[in-house]
Amino acid sequence: MFDPFIAPSGTLLGLLQRGRGDGTLHALAAPRPEALAALNHCVVSDPRHDWQVENRSLYYARLYLDLDGGIEEIERHLADPDDHIDTDDSRTGLALSVLGHLASYGRDDALALLRRYATTGANWTWALDELALRDDDAGLRSLALPVLARFPATDQGAADLAAAVRDSFEPRPWRLWADDPREAVGARVRAAGEQGSFDRWQRQMRPGGPRPGWSVQAVFDWAQQALERGSELHVPAARCLTAVAGPDDLPQIVEAARSGPEGARCAALHYLAEASEPVVLDLIEAAALSPSRTVAHTAIAAFERMTGADAVERARRWAHRPDALGASAAGVLACRGTAQDAPQVLGALREAVRGDGPDAPRLWTLVDGAGRLGIACAAPVLRHVYRETSSSHLRGRAARALAATDPSFATGFAVECLWDCEETTREVAALHAETGDIRVAERLRRLAADPAEEAEVQTAVRSRIGPDASAV
Repeated sequence: MFDPFIAPSGTLLGLLQRGRGDGTLHALAAPRPEALAALNHCVVSDPRHDWQVENRSLYYARLYLDLDGGIEEIERHLADPDDHIDTDDSRTGLALSVLGHLASYGRDDALALLRRYATTGANWTWALDELALRDDDAGLRSLALPVLARFPATDQGAADLAAAVRDSFEPRPWRLWADDPREAVGARVRAAGEQGSFDRWQRQMRPGGPRPGWSVQAVFDWAQQALERGSELHVPAARCLTAVAGPDDLPQIVEAARSGPEGARCAALHYLAEASEPVVLDLIEAAALSPSRTVAHTAIAAFERMTGADAVERARRWAHRPDALGASAAGVLACRGTAQDAPQVLGALREAVRGDGPDAPRLWTLVDGAGRLGIACAAPVLRHVYRETSSSHLRGRAARALAATDPSFATGFAVECLWDCEETTREVAALHAETGDIRVAERLRRLAADPAEEAEVQTAVRSRIGPDASAV
């Protein structure tokens, strides 16, 4: 999947693509056709950089309800011939999830479209999972024959059916179909379930590949062979070293971390870092300059896993470096430093935004660190990250950091965060938004009554509107 085009943050489309609360507020104030066009664009052209972890479906479904929007554009998207060419989940997953939420809100047209797509669409398993959560037993039973027709009565068809039953995310439809008295339904699904269980048992009993022998050198050889095959097993190899290495093996492990083959060197660095051996910090500093990207990246990753005071002290020395190790050291200070490290964390935060923009991967720990350390003068940078990042997860982290550093958060961004696409961000907003704003009081009540809202958000809301919270 190509990275999506994200419109500027000051536009309605850009706000909706980011999942910002202001997107909903602006859409409700905009001309309805313009708002629906932007909403449909987002749903059929998934704007998320990481669609597996970022939330948008409930956010978009709620906006469809608020705008009384139809689902014709979603239907056209699902019926497009590309559906059977581009079968990646990312093409249709968001649209199907939106339909699922609409169905849970009582939209019969969304439920009917999910049923149709489950019988004809390429991503039918996703649609079936949505229906498993929302449809009634009669509706699911009506899909048995169309779904089973996807699997021909051949050995390969039986194997594919067994895999579908075994790997289903929501087993409810298959359990209903297994109880069906028809031979072509119940008996076939039960047989597939038994075969899937047997396949799972076989996988558990069968060795998953080569395993290291019980010696330090055997573990190093295993790690090196895996790397040569294209698999990085440095961390598992380090765990194996923990099991087999004794005090007498330390010189061999140190030497491997200093100058061994790539796979052995990486495993040794992780082992020494986990063991907090004093020599490892010097070895990490040398490895970070290695011409091998694998060794350099592993050295930095090993350092970031260290939690001792010596690692923090070394991070203070390295944080001024203009390389990847310096950036990593700033992240360590953000996670584990103290108030004395605030200037270095702030400097790294500003440099990351200035050099790599508001979506830089290293911003995640730096933003968290600014909030953890309560760096008040970081608020302008955090506000910029909040507005501009296309990652709803990073925006949520920025909101939490602003709640700890920006006195204006409660009357500013916290209000719009009540409409944010991420439940963790809505939770922060529910705890901090100033209730003097009439929009806040009404939104809190609506979230408290919405059965689709996450339990953590509703708990935060009730802490503001309970019997002792007379302000709301």
